[in-house]
Amino acid sequence: MSLIAEKTSAYLALTRLDRPVGIFLLLWPTYWALWVAGEGRPDLWIFLIFTMGVIAMRSAGCAINDYADRHVDGHVTRTCNRPLATGRISSREALGVFAALVGVSFLLVLQLNATTIALSVVAVILAATYPFGKRFHHLPQVHLGLAFGWAIPMAFAAHLETVPPVAWLLLLANIGWTLAYDTLYAMADRPDDLKIGVKSSAILFGRYDLAAVSLSYVWALAFLVAVGLSAELNLAYFAGLGIAAISAVWIVRTARSRELEPCVLAFRRNNVFGAIVMLAFVAGFL
Repeated sequence: MSLIAEKTSAYLALTRLDRPVGIFLLLWPTYWALWVAGEGRPDLWIFLIFTMGVIAMRSAGCAINDYADRHVDGHVTRTCNRPLATGRISSREALGVFAALVGVSFLLVLQLNATTIALSVVAVILAATYPFGKRFHHLPQVHLGLAFGWAIPMAFAAHLETVPPVAWLLLLANIGWTLAYDTLYAMADRPDDLKIGVKSSAILFGRYDLAAVSLSYVWALAFLVAVGLSAELNLAYFAGLGIAAISAVWIVRTARSRELEPCVLAFRRNNVFGAIVMLAFVAGFL
């Protein structure tokens, strides 16, 4: 493999562009918000800006996450081959990628109104600080929920130049969902995290991990119901949430062995949950 091909492969791995499931987990709540803010007809230009911005910021978040974990990833089975852990990319390069992608995201948000631009500053702070949370507390997944969900108030601001109460209900729903799927992800790393002293919700919940994940889905669905009531969506929306609840049961059962591969598979299957909720929002405005 040539040097250029090796570097390209390493940068794709750093930004996880070779693993797009994480992009969708960030895009779904953004699209939910755009759909509600636009009352079922979101502005196409805003929709495109947020799509590109989400991809850029998710990739930036992965770069700063790997920088924060550069001395840890090599000791974790799932992450030992990441480019900083193996030396394929330097710490300076990772920070450069983070800065460049944040710059791209900022250029995109400059096309929107002042309220959205102001909220974007919080988005950068959340993305930059999340990877360090696991050093200090056992709920970095909640921090991630805020980071992944901050596009929600931004989407409402972009359409309405204000952030109504329904936006915060949707953000709370996303925090519950993120806590669910990222706890499943953390369960895959729990044996290694315990050895190296990294904190996570999977460690905090212990043998009650799947019960906590189930309650997190209940939390998410409860706030999604509140969103539907607040936005006066039709019965098709609530029927869609019922299907999403069934998918949540399927996801939790996938991880019942608590082993690495099933837990990662359960995490990935949350893309189905997000898509079902999106379809529910689409149906809810028909």
